[in-house]
Formats: sequence, structure tokens, C-alpha cells
Amino acid sequence: MLHSAYVERVVDLLDPAGNILLNMTVSEALERVASGDVGRVRQIDGQFALLHRDGKTVRMARSIGRPMRYFLAKRAEGPCLVVAERIDEIHRFLQSEGLDGQFHPSYTRMVPAHFVLELKLLGCPDPNPVYRRYFSPERNRLSTNLDEIGAAYFGALALEISKWIDRVPAAEPIGVLFSGGIDSGAVFLVTEHLLRSKGINPARLKAFTLTVEGQGDDVAQAQQFLKQVGMSQYLEPISVPASWVDYRAAIEAIEDYKPLDVQSAAMALALCKGIRRDYPEWRYILDGDGGDENLKDYPIEDNPELTIRSVLNNTMLYQEGWGVDAVKHSLTYSGGQSRGHVRSSAPARAMGFVGLSPFALPNVIEVAEGIPFIELTDWQHDKLYALKGEVTQRGVRAITGVSMPINEKRRFQHGAAAASLYSQLFPKEEGVYRRAFSEIYAKN
Repeated sequence: MLHSAYVERVVDLLDPAGNILLNMTVSEALERVASGDVGRVRQIDGQFALLHRDGKTVRMARSIGRPMRYFLAKRAEGPCLVVAERIDEIHRFLQSEGLDGQFHPSYTRMVPAHFVLELKLLGCPDPNPVYRRYFSPERNRLSTNLDEIGAAYFGALALEISKWIDRVPAAEPIGVLFSGGIDSGAVFLVTEHLLRSKGINPARLKAFTLTVEGQGDDVAQAQQFLKQVGMSQYLEPISVPASWVDYRAAIEAIEDYKPLDVQSAAMALALCKGIRRDYPEWRYILDGDGGDENLKDYPIEDNPELTIRSVLNNTMLYQEGWGVDAVKHSLTYSGGQSRGHVRSSAPARAMGFVGLSPFALPNVIEVAEGIPFIELTDWQHDKLYALKGEVTQRGVRAITGVSMPINEKRRFQHGAAAASLYSQLFPKEEGVYRRAFSEIYAKN
């Protein structure tokens, strides 16, 4: 009887404009989430974070490309569920309601990508949420023919970018965050091809390349890449001072402390700030985030927790981490790219851009998971690392007709500045990043 008197409250702080839906309206997507039917939720194409309430039942779902956090506050009259993209948005709301005494950033929860999360607002004690997977790609369904794999994978990428282009207002320019690496190079070439095939003036397109203090290897790599494909006119170097690369600002932007993600985000934040300085009205940007995860192109030797067997045997390990049922799954952060993608999305959002990471869309991931990695690599590291370049070069040629340069893998943060400067910009110890994150709320 006490529970029936509770007045539950749901506060949705998500900005609907942050959703990029490629095949339906927001109301149609919400209806699918409301149904709880995971098959129907899987039909949503795009980058999204969606919430629906039905009485005491709340359902939430998101893709990798958009974070979605929640916090359940206690009130005498009943529970208050606060949902937002960011921790600080939740904190500010709780302050406004006099509920911030209950707050700690570690008490916030991240909706894991690719699941419908169902929560019952029943009062105290709170029941655990129920997770139901809406995205379950079939593994190893493709042949071992690399030409066929490349055409299928980049055909899916091209289709998603094409849908997105059709939703960009006709007068708006499009930028690609571009290092001349494999992923940003593929996104750029496919986008340029699509603009031409649609009869759209490709002068709307620019390849934005970051250089800190006029140094770093990426600018030369980007110049050489575009020269080799006869597209030098698209290059737009963005030079920023070293003072703009601030790991503390990046920690505040991404609300996380993992060193590699912080470093990448610091460079992305500087790049987006530089584009905003040079092009105050620019809105739409694409990036290549997710390409490494899809084709499993991370140095396994750098992570003592991983083996090539764990990487190749676990579905979407790089995209989702160990999974919601695993001991190591973080309720606060989720796992894998589901956690780390904020290194790209948060800097773009902070500087007022509408960003899309097409490699992170389920329709593209689905094709990647269908690649028979074990059969193609025979558990050999060198074959796995070489596979990405082979698939990309063949796939981009199949879609665009262009023979794409394949450059050696280099992390974004390592190519945008000189090595000597890089060591001055970023601490080596992870504890420094953790402390900087803790200080954000220690001072509030």
C-alpha cells in the first residue's frame, strides 16, 4: 500500500536534436522502444538515445554514437529518475532540486549500447534494470573473398553516409576530421564519391587536419594522401597552439579518465575548436571513429588482459567490452567503444557540431562482425593487423573506383603534434588523469 502512494518522476534531459535517425521519425523510433520488442528496436537506423515511459516502466535504448546516462534519486514522495547525455547535466539538475546530497559521479549509470534497458520505478529498494539485447549480428557469415568482404562492408558504410547526406540541409558544408589514415581516408573518399554521384557540388566538402604548432606527422600524411588520389583541393589544415591541447579540459568534456581516450579527446577538442575559430557557422562533420573496432585493429600486445583468441572469439569485444554480465563491466561507463566513443562525440558536441561516426552504426558493424576473422588470420597477429588495409583498399575501390593509399596505423593523438611536444602535453601515469577527474566534483 505504501508503494501505491509513491509519485514517481522521470526527468528527460536528452536533447532530441542529438538523435540522427536515418529511416524514421523520432516518434516512430520511440514507439519501437516503447514496445519493448527488440526486433523492432533493431529496425532503428542511425545514432540515437531514446527514452519512453509507460506508467512505472521506463525503457531506454541507444547506439554507440550517443551516450545516455541515468540517476535514480530518492524523494519522500517517490523515486526521481533523471536521464541525460552527461554526468554534469544530471548533477546540475539535482542541485536545482536540492537533491545533490545524494550525488556522486560513480552513482550515475550508463545505458549500454545495443540493449533495451527496462527499469521499474517501484520505490525502495530499487529493482535492478533488465537488459535485453536488440543487436545480435551473425558472426562469420561472409565468404573469405576479400573483394566480396570489402564491397559488402564499404557498401554498408556508403549507404549510411548517403542517408545522412540526404538529411543535411542543401546549403550546409560537410567536414571530415581527416588524418590521412585508413578510417578517416575511407570516410572522406566515400563521402566525396557520394556527393558527386548525387550531383552535389563537392566544393561543400573539406578534409580538416589538425596540426599543433604547425608540427606533427598527420599534415604531411594528409597532404600526400590527397595528392595521390588527385584531391589536394579539399585539404584544410587546422593549426592550433599547444595551449589548446589541455588534458584537463578533455577530462571535463568526456567525463572519463582513461589516458588514451583523454589524449584523443584533447586533440579532437583542439581540432573542433580550431574549425569553429576558422568557420564560425560550420555544423556538420564526419569522422572515422569505430573503424579500428570493427576490423579489430588494435595492438593486442599492448593490453595484458587480451589475447588474439579473446578478441576473435568474443562478439563485438572492442565495441562493447566484456558485456553486461561480466564482472569487469562498468555500470558507470559501460565498456569498449560503448564507453570510449565519447572521445569523439563529446568534443564535437561541446563545440556545437552535429557529428556522425558512420563506422559505429549497427548496420556497418553488422557486416564487420560477419567477416570470418579466424579463417582469414589463422590466429596470427600480423595477418589480423594487415587485414584492415586489404579490406579497406578493396572496398573503397569497389565503391568509388579510387585506389586508396594505405598508411601505417597511428593513433590520432600521436600524429597531430611533434613527439617532443606530445610528451609535454600529456602525463604518463593514469593516476594523474583519475585525480583530475575526481577534482571536478571535489570542487563543487
